[in-house]
Amino acid sequence: MTRIVIVEDETDIASVVQDYLRHAGYDTELFTDGQSALESIVASPPGLTLLDIMLPRLDGIEVLRRAREHTAHPIIMLTARIEEVDRLLGLELGADDYVCKPFSPRELVARVRAVLRRTAPGLAQGASPQGDAPGLVLDDVHWRASLEGTPLNLTRREFGLLQVLSRHPGRIFSRARLLELAYDDTVDVTERAIDSHVKNLRRKLGVVTPEHDWIRSVYGVGFAWEAPAPA
Repeated sequence: MTRIVIVEDETDIASVVQDYLRHAGYDTELFTDGQSALESIVASPPGLTLLDIMLPRLDGIEVLRRAREHTAHPIIMLTARIEEVDRLLGLELGADDYVCKPFSPRELVARVRAVLRRTAPGLAQGASPQGDAPGLVLDDVHWRASLEGTPLNLTRREFGLLQVLSRHPGRIFSRARLLELAYDDTVDVTERAIDSHVKNLRRKLGVVTPEHDWIRSVYGVGFAWEAPAPA
Protein backbone atom coordinates (compact mmCIF):
# COMPACT_ATOMS: atom_id res chain seq x y z
CA MET A 1 0.00 0.00 0.00
CA THR A 2 1.43 3.36 -1.04
CA ARG A 3 2.29 5.61 1.90
CA ILE A 4 1.38 9.27 1.49
CA VAL A 5 2.66 11.92 3.87
CA ILE A 6 0.29 14.84 4.39
CA VAL A 7 1.86 18.03 5.76
CA GLU A 8 -1.00 20.36 6.64
CA ASP A 9 -1.63 22.39 9.81
CA GLU A 10 -5.30 23.13 9.10
CA THR A 11 -6.98 20.21 10.85
CA ASP A 12 -10.25 20.39 8.91
CA ILE A 13 -8.46 20.19 5.56
CA ALA A 14 -6.08 17.49 6.77
CA SER A 15 -8.93 15.33 8.07
CA VAL A 16 -10.85 15.48 4.79
CA VAL A 17 -7.72 14.75 2.73
CA GLN A 18 -6.87 11.76 4.92
CA ASP A 19 -10.38 10.35 4.65
CA TYR A 20 -10.45 10.57 0.86
CA LEU A 21 -6.96 9.12 0.41
CA ARG A 22 -7.64 6.23 2.77
CA HIS A 23 -10.90 5.53 0.97
CA ALA A 24 -8.89 5.46 -2.29
CA GLY A 25 -6.64 2.77 -0.81
CA TYR A 26 -3.63 4.76 0.37
CA ASP A 27 -1.86 4.62 3.71
CA THR A 28 -1.53 8.14 5.18
CA GLU A 29 0.66 9.82 7.76
CA LEU A 30 -0.11 13.36 8.95
CA PHE A 31 2.27 16.07 10.13
CA THR A 32 1.19 19.54 11.22
CA ASP A 33 4.58 21.27 11.11
CA GLY A 34 7.36 21.38 8.57
CA GLN A 35 10.27 20.33 10.76
CA SER A 36 8.70 17.07 11.93
CA ALA A 37 7.59 16.28 8.38
CA LEU A 38 11.07 16.90 6.96
CA GLU A 39 12.70 14.60 9.52
CA SER A 40 10.28 11.81 8.63
CA ILE A 41 10.60 12.33 4.86
CA VAL A 42 14.40 12.22 4.97
CA ALA A 43 14.48 9.20 7.29
CA SER A 44 11.92 7.22 5.29
CA PRO A 45 10.80 8.74 1.96
CA PRO A 46 7.11 8.02 1.30
CA GLY A 47 5.46 7.17 -1.99
CA LEU A 48 4.28 10.77 -2.26
CA THR A 49 4.09 13.91 -0.11
CA LEU A 50 1.29 16.48 -0.04
CA LEU A 51 3.02 19.59 1.24
CA ASP A 52 1.36 22.81 2.36
CA ILE A 53 3.40 26.01 1.98
CA MET A 54 2.26 27.90 5.08
CA LEU A 55 3.46 25.77 7.99
CA PRO A 56 4.75 26.35 11.52
CA ARG A 57 8.42 25.76 12.42
CA LEU A 58 9.51 25.31 8.79
CA ASP A 59 7.57 26.51 5.74
CA GLY A 60 6.76 24.22 2.83
CA ILE A 61 9.23 25.80 0.40
CA GLU A 62 12.09 25.17 2.82
CA VAL A 63 10.87 21.62 3.46
CA LEU A 64 10.86 21.07 -0.32
CA ARG A 65 14.34 22.56 -0.69
CA ARG A 66 15.86 20.37 2.01
CA ALA A 67 13.92 17.24 1.05
CA ARG A 68 15.22 17.44 -2.52
CA GLU A 69 18.77 17.14 -1.18
CA HIS A 70 17.90 13.61 -0.03
CA THR A 71 14.99 12.23 -2.06
CA ALA A 72 13.43 12.48 -5.51
CA HIS A 73 10.03 11.05 -4.48
CA PRO A 74 7.01 12.96 -5.88
CA ILE A 75 5.86 16.04 -3.96
CA ILE A 76 2.62 17.93 -4.60
CA MET A 77 2.38 21.41 -3.11
CA LEU A 78 -0.84 22.55 -1.44
CA THR A 79 -1.11 26.30 -1.37
CA ALA A 80 -3.41 29.29 -1.14
CA ARG A 81 -0.54 31.53 -2.24
CA ILE A 82 -0.71 31.85 -6.01
CA GLU A 83 1.94 34.53 -6.51
CA GLU A 84 4.24 33.72 -9.40
CA VAL A 85 7.38 33.77 -7.25
CA ASP A 86 6.07 30.90 -5.15
CA ARG A 87 5.18 28.85 -8.22
CA LEU A 88 8.53 29.44 -9.91
CA LEU A 89 10.50 28.70 -6.76
CA GLY A 90 8.59 25.49 -6.10
CA LEU A 91 9.02 24.29 -9.67
CA GLU A 92 12.71 25.10 -9.71
CA LEU A 93 13.24 23.17 -6.49
CA GLY A 94 11.48 20.10 -7.86
CA ALA A 95 7.78 20.16 -7.00
CA ASP A 96 5.92 17.67 -9.21
CA ASP A 97 2.58 19.46 -9.15
CA TYR A 98 0.54 22.19 -7.48
CA VAL A 99 -2.99 22.15 -6.08
CA CYS A 100 -4.41 25.52 -5.08
CA LYS A 101 -6.83 25.96 -2.19
CA PRO A 102 -9.74 25.65 -2.07
CA PHE A 103 -9.68 22.33 -3.93
CA SER A 104 -12.00 19.40 -4.49
CA PRO A 105 -10.86 16.32 -2.51
CA ARG A 106 -11.81 14.14 -5.48
CA GLU A 107 -9.66 16.24 -7.78
CA LEU A 108 -6.79 16.00 -5.31
CA VAL A 109 -7.02 12.19 -5.27
CA ALA A 110 -7.04 12.21 -9.08
CA ARG A 111 -3.91 14.39 -9.14
CA VAL A 112 -2.22 12.06 -6.64
CA ARG A 113 -2.99 9.06 -8.83
CA ALA A 114 -1.73 10.85 -11.94
CA VAL A 115 1.57 11.86 -10.33
CA LEU A 116 2.13 8.39 -8.87
CA ARG A 117 1.43 6.83 -12.27
CA ARG A 118 3.86 9.17 -14.01
CA THR A 119 6.61 8.66 -11.46
CA ALA A 120 6.28 4.89 -11.06
CA PRO A 121 9.77 3.33 -10.78
CA GLY A 122 11.40 1.64 -13.70
CA LEU A 123 11.37 2.08 -17.45
CA ALA A 124 8.92 -0.56 -18.57
CA GLN A 125 6.23 -0.73 -21.24
CA GLY A 126 6.18 2.49 -23.22
CA ALA A 127 9.92 3.13 -22.95
CA SER A 128 11.69 3.94 -26.17
CA PRO A 129 15.15 5.17 -27.14
CA GLN A 130 15.47 8.52 -28.90
CA GLY A 131 17.21 8.04 -32.24
CA ASP A 132 18.91 11.45 -32.30
CA ALA A 133 19.91 11.33 -28.63
CA PRO A 134 22.16 8.31 -28.10
CA GLY A 135 21.58 6.73 -24.72
CA LEU A 136 18.42 8.69 -23.93
CA VAL A 137 15.34 6.58 -23.13
CA LEU A 138 11.91 8.07 -22.44
CA ASP A 139 9.06 6.17 -20.82
CA ASP A 140 5.83 7.89 -21.86
CA VAL A 141 3.71 5.64 -19.65
CA HIS A 142 5.46 6.33 -16.37
CA TRP A 143 6.97 9.72 -17.22
CA ARG A 144 10.51 8.50 -16.52
CA ALA A 145 13.75 9.08 -18.40
CA SER A 146 17.28 7.73 -18.34
CA LEU A 147 20.49 8.74 -20.06
CA GLU A 148 23.15 6.09 -20.67
CA GLY A 149 21.38 3.88 -18.16
CA THR A 150 21.28 6.53 -15.41
CA PRO A 151 17.81 7.62 -14.19
CA LEU A 152 17.33 11.38 -14.54
CA ASN A 153 14.73 11.73 -11.75
CA LEU A 154 12.71 14.34 -13.60
CA THR A 155 9.61 16.15 -12.46
CA ARG A 156 6.51 15.83 -14.63
CA ARG A 157 7.12 19.30 -16.06
CA GLU A 158 10.74 18.55 -16.86
CA PHE A 159 9.81 15.29 -18.56
CA GLY A 160 7.27 17.02 -20.80
CA LEU A 161 9.84 19.59 -21.85
CA LEU A 162 12.51 16.96 -22.50
CA GLN A 163 10.04 14.89 -24.50
CA VAL A 164 9.24 17.72 -26.92
CA LEU A 165 12.80 18.98 -27.34
CA SER A 166 14.52 15.60 -27.77
CA ARG A 167 12.07 14.37 -30.39
CA HIS A 168 12.67 17.41 -32.59
CA PRO A 169 16.47 17.87 -32.61
CA GLY A 170 17.67 21.17 -34.02
CA ARG A 171 14.22 22.71 -34.06
CA ILE A 172 13.98 25.99 -32.16
CA PHE A 173 10.98 26.29 -29.85
CA SER A 174 9.81 29.53 -28.31
CA ARG A 175 8.86 29.50 -24.64
CA ALA A 176 5.22 29.97 -25.57
CA ARG A 177 5.33 27.02 -27.97
CA LEU A 178 7.03 24.78 -25.42
CA LEU A 179 4.39 25.73 -22.88
CA GLU A 180 1.71 24.72 -25.36
CA LEU A 181 3.29 21.43 -26.45
CA ALA A 182 5.04 20.16 -23.34
CA TYR A 183 2.23 20.34 -20.81
CA ASP A 184 -1.26 18.89 -20.85
CA ASP A 185 -2.40 21.83 -18.75
CA THR A 186 -1.00 25.30 -18.19
CA VAL A 187 -2.19 25.79 -14.63
CA ASP A 188 0.57 27.30 -12.46
CA VAL A 189 3.02 27.31 -15.36
CA THR A 190 4.26 30.47 -17.07
CA GLU A 191 6.67 31.15 -19.90
CA ARG A 192 9.22 32.30 -17.34
CA ALA A 193 9.00 28.91 -15.63
CA ILE A 194 10.38 27.29 -18.80
CA ASP A 195 13.76 28.83 -17.95
CA SER A 196 13.73 27.09 -14.57
CA HIS A 197 12.89 23.74 -16.19
CA VAL A 198 15.64 24.15 -18.79
CA LYS A 199 18.14 24.99 -16.05
CA ASN A 200 17.17 21.85 -14.13
CA LEU A 201 17.27 19.66 -17.24
CA ARG A 202 20.72 20.92 -18.17
CA ARG A 203 21.97 20.19 -14.68
CA LYS A 204 20.54 16.66 -14.59
CA LEU A 205 21.71 15.81 -18.10
CA GLY A 206 25.10 17.36 -17.37
CA VAL A 207 25.69 15.09 -14.40
CA VAL A 208 25.63 12.12 -16.80
CA THR A 209 27.30 13.72 -19.83
CA PRO A 210 29.27 16.77 -18.67
CA GLU A 211 31.06 16.92 -22.01
CA HIS A 212 27.90 17.83 -23.93
CA ASP A 213 25.24 20.53 -23.49
CA TRP A 214 22.03 18.98 -24.85
CA ILE A 215 19.87 22.12 -24.80
CA ARG A 216 20.95 25.14 -26.83
CA SER A 217 19.67 28.61 -25.97
CA VAL A 218 18.80 30.82 -28.93
CA TYR A 219 18.90 34.40 -27.70
CA GLY A 220 15.57 36.17 -28.01
CA VAL A 221 13.88 33.10 -29.50
CA GLY A 222 13.89 30.02 -27.29
CA PHE A 223 15.57 26.62 -27.02
CA ALA A 224 16.61 23.72 -29.23
CA TRP A 225 17.80 20.15 -28.67
CA GLU A 226 21.44 19.77 -29.65
CA ALA A 227 22.38 16.23 -30.62
CA PRO A 228 26.09 15.40 -30.33
CA ALA A 229 28.15 15.41 -33.51
CA PRO A 230 28.87 11.97 -35.00
CA ALA A 231 32.15 10.51 -33.82
